[in-house]
Amino acid sequence: MIPNTSPSEQNNGRFRALFLLPIFFVLTVLGSGNSPALGSDLDQALKTLDQFQMVISDIAAKAKPAVVNISPAQITSKSSKSEDQPYEKRKPEPPSGSGSGVIVDKKGYIFTNQHVVSDAKEVEVRLSDKRKFIGKVIGRDPDTDLAVVKIEASGDLPTLPLGDSSKVKVGQWAIAVGNPFGLEGTVTLGIISATGRESVNLSRYEDFIQTDASINPGNSGGPLLNLRGEVIGINTAIINFAQGIGFAIPSNMVHEVTAQLIASGKVSRGWLGISIQEISTDLAEKFNIKEGEGILISEVFEGDPAAKAGLKPGDIITRINGQTLTSPSSLSRIIASLGPNKKTEVIIIRDGKTKTIPIILSERKDEARQASYQKPASDNILGITVSDITPEVREKSKLKTSDKGVMVSKLDPEGKFDTDQLKEGDIIKEIEHTKVESVAEFDEAVKKLKETDSILVLAQRETRHFFLTLKPKDK
Repeated sequence: MIPNTSPSEQNNGRFRALFLLPIFFVLTVLGSGNSPALGSDLDQALKTLDQFQMVISDIAAKAKPAVVNISPAQITSKSSKSEDQPYEKRKPEPPSGSGSGVIVDKKGYIFTNQHVVSDAKEVEVRLSDKRKFIGKVIGRDPDTDLAVVKIEASGDLPTLPLGDSSKVKVGQWAIAVGNPFGLEGTVTLGIISATGRESVNLSRYEDFIQTDASINPGNSGGPLLNLRGEVIGINTAIINFAQGIGFAIPSNMVHEVTAQLIASGKVSRGWLGISIQEISTDLAEKFNIKEGEGILISEVFEGDPAAKAGLKPGDIITRINGQTLTSPSSLSRIIASLGPNKKTEVIIIRDGKTKTIPIILSERKDEARQASYQKPASDNILGITVSDITPEVREKSKLKTSDKGVMVSKLDPEGKFDTDQLKEGDIIKEIEHTKVESVAEFDEAVKKLKETDSILVLAQRETRHFFLTLKPKDK
């Protein structure tokens, strides 16, 4: 979807490279007086700046017709109001600038944010030439905050091409176009501040482009462009209490998601069947690896692809299909993007040895479970009181038969170990790699512990499994 580079586009790249140097030169010349010897150099610097300025203007002129305003569809009366005719009460005019979108196909496909269309089946789409359409929402994906709207128009529609977001570099110029606060066709210029932003808590799968090009309410769903006029991202959010911090969904993710939405109206994602966590300094020491060397598996779901392939809790995943993992979010995003029924090569570290395991992914599914409380049945040197998981507790807590262990009933704040990472209702499944499925097994495992050593524990909280280390308070 990326067009070949034309000579004019190559010139655009040249202007971009020359932009900062002329600015510095112009400021230097202006500050040094009016020497005639510098006149020709100043003229050339201003000419170069003017050329760059024209590039931005040309991009804006081509982009604005393809950027649309999206708002709730109106209901209007079919007949004029009169004293002897009942009339249908009109809904109030929707707020101008409810959101933006970008036309990417002459057939009328528009990419925008899911939060712009919300749960609507139809929305009003207004073009820069004042034409209005009722657009049909053909698919939405809350996990990435993307949606596709389709309009029917006679004749060709203005469009913008998708670029390759993998080529985006920090420091490159970025142009945002949208309808902030109802001000249609607003263009702002900035740079790419960062790429691969995660843990922003805006969606399930995050890999945002961060920019300081001004983005405000109403820009959501509009395009972020490079100097070729290509869409490198869909603007999605800002940090309200900050200035110059906006986020866009990268175009490559947009392409993956919208292709499925157009084809089937939904997105199917790959599923490995594990719970994962980051490797802290303490956990890295216990597993004898470097901090940040991979992602730790804390649970393997029975019957899912990872279990069938032989993955185990305590395995450390370092690469998937040749891609290095940088965080739990990156692992989830990579697996989701591969799709179901895809053969995947997973590289793990187990007991200090590297292994390559092929796995056929299934389709992602969501399950909800809750932990419960039980009366105390035992206590120990850890300062943790635990109880058996009875059939009644298992049913009440909606636990699987594979969810085995002992339930934390009480934590002694005066105990010899720091247990702040645990909560009442958590399930302890392993102590120092030893499974504990009853109070008796738990007590037996605790008897082998030394009060001066940190203790590795595998625990479960609701649906999440995680490793933690319990340290002696005097250590």
